Formats: sequence, C-alpha cells, structure tokens
Amino acid sequence: MNGAWLTISPAMSAALDDWLDHQRALKGAAENTVAAYQTDVLGFLSFMAQHHGDSMGLGPIAEIAITDMRSWMAHERGRGVAARSLARSLSAVKSFYRWLAEREGFEPTAVLSTRSPKFQKKLPRPLAVDAASAMIDTVELQAREPWIAARDVAVVTLLYGCGLRISEALGLTGDDVPLPATLRILGKGGKERLVPVIPAARAAVTAYLRDCPYDAEPGQPIFRGLRGGPLYPRAIQSVMAQSRMQLGLPATATPHAMRHSFATHLLNAGGDLRSIQELLGHASLSTTQAYTAVDTARLMEVYDAAHPRAAG
Repeated sequence: MNGAWLTISPAMSAALDDWLDHQRALKGAAENTVAAYQTDVLGFLSFMAQHHGDSMGLGPIAEIAITDMRSWMAHERGRGVAARSLARSLSAVKSFYRWLAEREGFEPTAVLSTRSPKFQKKLPRPLAVDAASAMIDTVELQAREPWIAARDVAVVTLLYGCGLRISEALGLTGDDVPLPATLRILGKGGKERLVPVIPAARAAVTAYLRDCPYDAEPGQPIFRGLRGGPLYPRAIQSVMAQSRMQLGLPATATPHAMRHSFATHLLNAGGDLRSIQELLGHASLSTTQAYTAVDTARLMEVYDAAHPRAAG
C-alpha cells in the first residue's frame, strides 16, 4: 500500500477507509474515482504530516488552518501540479474533511473556505454534421478485414447515433442483440437510462454481427478484437485518429466528440435540454449545456420553449 499510510494514524487511516466506502456505497462512485480520491486525500494528509513534523491523526487534522492550506497548495503547484488537477484534489480533500468534521464534531471552515485555483474549462468540441458523417464513412476504409471495418463503423455509429460513451458501447453483450428499439444502459455511478436506438445504429450492428467470425454469446462483449478478445477503447481511438488525419479534422475529433456531436445536433434540431440530459445520462443540466456548441441565446430559446414557466 502507498507509503503515505505510514504518516497517518491508525484512526485516520480507518476514517479514510470508511469515507471511501461511503463514496462507493452511498454516492455510487466508480472504482477509478474512488482510487483518485484516495490518492488525493493521502497526498494531502502526507503533506500535512511532514509540514507539522508529526503523524496526522484525528486531533491534528482538526487544527489545520488556512495558512496550512495555502502551504499545501503552494507545494503542489511547486511540484508542477496543474491548476485543474489541484482543483480536483482540493475538492476531494474538502469532501473528506466535511464528512470527517461532521463525524468527529470539529469546525471545518478553514479547509472548506479555501478557494479553488482558477483554470480555463475545456469545452467539448463537437463535429459538424457533415464531418460526423464523413468520420463514419472514413472509419470503414481503415481496416483490411471486412468484419473489422464493419465493427468500427458499428461502434462509431453507436457513439454518434445514440450518444453512448465508448465504454458503454464496448460494454454491450450478446444479451443486448439483436438491438431493441430502446437500450437500457448502465452508465457512470451505476446510473441507468433508456436510450432509443436509431435504425442506422441497429443496421450497423446487425451488419457487423453478420460478418464477425465470433459468436455473440450471452454475457460476453459483442465487439471483439482481432483475436477474439474484448475490444478496447484504444482500437477505436486509433482508427478515428487515422480517419481524422485523412479528413483534415482537428485532434479534438475523438470518440467522445461523437457523443458531444450527438447532443449538439439534437439541440440544434430543436431537442430540449432536459430530454438530452436524460439521453446522455448526465446528473446535472449544466454538464449537458457544456456538451452543446450553441450560443446562450439559442440555449435559452430552446429552454423556454420546452419549459414555458421559465419564461414567466
């Protein structure tokens, strides 16, 4: 286990374990997220132990002052941690500290009032409608094996036509075929949603399964690698990288950009934000807004049309 455990007391390590279990069980956090939380909080506690020259226990952590927080943030920036990553770490630390303060009964203001570093948020860049269509057509030309070409077209069509995350598309199993009119998708944090399957996506998957030399077995992924193992995201990322170079598209034309494009093109066609939010599986409407490449006036126009009370 991480050497940072050596700088914190047994009671603190037990508290951190309990908090991580809380994130897992009650908050529905994915394992990768839990691992990131653990790394962030351990790094913080390790710094505070060294900063104060003592093991970090439940008593000392309650005494952390705003000056200690500034020292930690300065230390992180000094070792090259980017503002975005530091903001994420601070968020994890605040969440843990808020939970611990409530459990142990101490005042958490010094930590919770620490300001997050400012950084420029990267807005997703969707493709234009013709570029998205051209991407699907060009992906088909990259593979020497016809079944692999059909596979790549099917995956990219699911990303663009149904707004799936690449992990969700690659997670489809033999139990999901033939594709129904509506797919039940288990997304981030165990959040379930229903996604309509457009005819083009159903046709692309059917064509792939017809050509694929491996059977679509129940419980097994339908999308296979060359030797029959599960298909990994890297393969689709690679084929899209080849395609975007041929099309002269920017490096932002990634698998996730196809999902962005799905949301933006739906909104441009008059879809309302709430419906698109549900299709994407976003917990927050603000996340859905970030996925859309339309101006604020257009957003408000669509929002008001979908929710008349907002205009009143």
